[in-house]
Amino acid sequence: MTTELRAPGPTRFDTGPKRSRPKWPRRGRTALPWLMLAVWIGLVVGGLSLAGKLDSVTRDNQADYLPASAQSTKVLLAEAGLPDGSDGLLVVVYERAAGIQPGDREAAVGGYTELAKRFGNDTDAPPEIVESNHGTALMLGLPLDRKWVTDEAEAVSVADARALLADRPDGLNVYVTGPSAIGADMDEVFDAVDARLLLATAVVVALLLILTYRSPLLWLVPLVSVGVAAVTSMGAVYALTQVFDFTITSMSSALLIVLVFGAGTDYALLLVSRYREELHHHERPIDAMMAALRGAGPAIAASAGTVTAGLLCLLVADLNSTSGLGPVGAAGITASLLVMLTFFPALLVVLGRRVFWPFVPRLGAEVRGSGSRWARLGELVDRRRLVGWAAPMVILGALALGLVGASGSLPQLDQFARSTPDSVTGAKLIDERFPGQGGQPVTVMSRPDKSSEVLTAVRNTSGVAGAEIGRAGDDWVEISAIPVDSPESAGETATIKRLRDTAQKVAGDAALVGGPSAELLDTDETNKSDRNRVMPLILLVVLVILGLLLRAVVAPLVLVATVVVSFFGALGLCNLLFDRVLGFAGWESSVPLIGFLFLVALGVDYNIFLMSRVREEAVRHGTVKGTKRGLAVTGGVITSAGVVLAATFAVLASLPLVMLIEIGILVAVGVLIDTLLVRSIVVPALTMSLGSRMWWPSKLSRTREDRVDEPV
Repeated sequence: MTTELRAPGPTRFDTGPKRSRPKWPRRGRTALPWLMLAVWIGLVVGGLSLAGKLDSVTRDNQADYLPASAQSTKVLLAEAGLPDGSDGLLVVVYERAAGIQPGDREAAVGGYTELAKRFGNDTDAPPEIVESNHGTALMLGLPLDRKWVTDEAEAVSVADARALLADRPDGLNVYVTGPSAIGADMDEVFDAVDARLLLATAVVVALLLILTYRSPLLWLVPLVSVGVAAVTSMGAVYALTQVFDFTITSMSSALLIVLVFGAGTDYALLLVSRYREELHHHERPIDAMMAALRGAGPAIAASAGTVTAGLLCLLVADLNSTSGLGPVGAAGITASLLVMLTFFPALLVVLGRRVFWPFVPRLGAEVRGSGSRWARLGELVDRRRLVGWAAPMVILGALALGLVGASGSLPQLDQFARSTPDSVTGAKLIDERFPGQGGQPVTVMSRPDKSSEVLTAVRNTSGVAGAEIGRAGDDWVEISAIPVDSPESAGETATIKRLRDTAQKVAGDAALVGGPSAELLDTDETNKSDRNRVMPLILLVVLVILGLLLRAVVAPLVLVATVVVSFFGALGLCNLLFDRVLGFAGWESSVPLIGFLFLVALGVDYNIFLMSRVREEAVRHGTVKGTKRGLAVTGGVITSAGVVLAATFAVLASLPLVMLIEIGILVAVGVLIDTLLVRSIVVPALTMSLGSRMWWPSKLSRTREDRVDEPV
């Protein structure tokens, strides 16, 4: 057996001149960014057609916001199987503050006749016109055939009704309301959400990037990349709907835009910061970018993985709209990650160092920031470790007390902000001028062989003003019950619960109770059960990811605890803001769960960015000095990322729906609290207080005790 002798190659201890790189890797690396850009251009061109189809699969039917197991959902499905008949109701209210005049009643009769002609009702039957007790308002109802209350026809029918009633005596106000009109007004608001939100978000992100980079070109690179991510995510969501069955609502579509812009911009800020740092040590931009990706890429990927995993936890929710948000948001975060780790770096490399003009990083120049305010903050926190984490936690605990006496669920008629549609004004007018007559019909479905017994039981139920049989089919018979109390009042809720108990005793599963108010009741109760199920799951998933990333047990527990305290502080502060300042009538029942998801997942993001760098520095310098060095290096960029994300979510506050306003403000306030207080002061103070114990049980926790280090 012969042994081939080889000349010894260079070792890590060689001090002589290094061999030059072969030319083929240099050419290959130079061509890689151009190849990456070409691939993404092809993907975007192909994805534009898919992204444009997303609206076609977006639904905002009441059933899309209901759990499949709820009685109200089963009632909607049962109604769909009944033969054609009156399936909707337009309620018209005429109002004159000085009192109804004879000509006003004639106008009401003429208006009813015009509506009856338009919608195919019997024009010979005289309308039942009810006058208010004080003689200032008139009310009449017009049953609508099912064809007029479909998704496509509802908005048209309500708009036509308002146009037909426009000709009326001076001083007489008329409002078209009822379930069909309220649904049409809600759809009109949702139709304008996506375009308005996309434009506002792009403008806000562009302004913040310009202020951050102070460069005429650099701000445009992240913005273009985020646009690519937005198109990709919308196309991916549409493609997923062709394979999997999940609900996409206008709410999830709006949150998709905000998530992509917010998360994508954050990833861009973090990568650019590391790339700028590496340009001081590498001559070629491609080499600097590869080093930046090795340094910042794992933290960015872990961040995206945390948010994605948290979003996918929503799949266990029973509410259709909440469950559907999971895959929609996960697709957006995944698309942002892929674009920001491939397309965005390639674009930066192709543009070279000049993209940073006028602040171009020079090879060999000293990296700025060693004496920054973040380094000084780290020294201050080190000297006041106990105060650094105890005082902010007390403040956040005090803010959480703002939840005491929190308002209940947001009523349906108070979901609109800034401007009140005619349908809502009319409904509130009915409640005010027609006490005891503004009850919203409750639909009771019964099997044919039990319909007589169920009808008798419904009529004898306390809180029911009257009931009658409506449409009937082979499987179900419809019974319409009118509660005495006004819609969404405590009295009406109690009546619905009594009806369900009564129907269960009389017919068991052969009777169901639904209708608009029952749907809201089921939605609120399901949201409560979803919170109890999803929130612990999100915490568990986040803990596991942090444990794998930091290779520790103590650090994940500490970080998650700080984020949870931050969430409840933000929730209490926002409750005071919504109740005392903005005057909202309550919380939309899905907001706390969505806010918890975003604040825990996104709050942990910034802790990942900080603590991954702290751990990297702690290996070489010890935990105390590593914490100060990590804070000094990442403080500025993480704060910028937090401000951008908060501003992105705050854009939701410009929309006319209370639900989206509450989500936007809650997440924006929570992100700012987490970025400026928890991540900047509380986490560094806790880390330095615990020292190497922060990394237990990893090997890093068994290193020597941290010594008093020189200033960073």
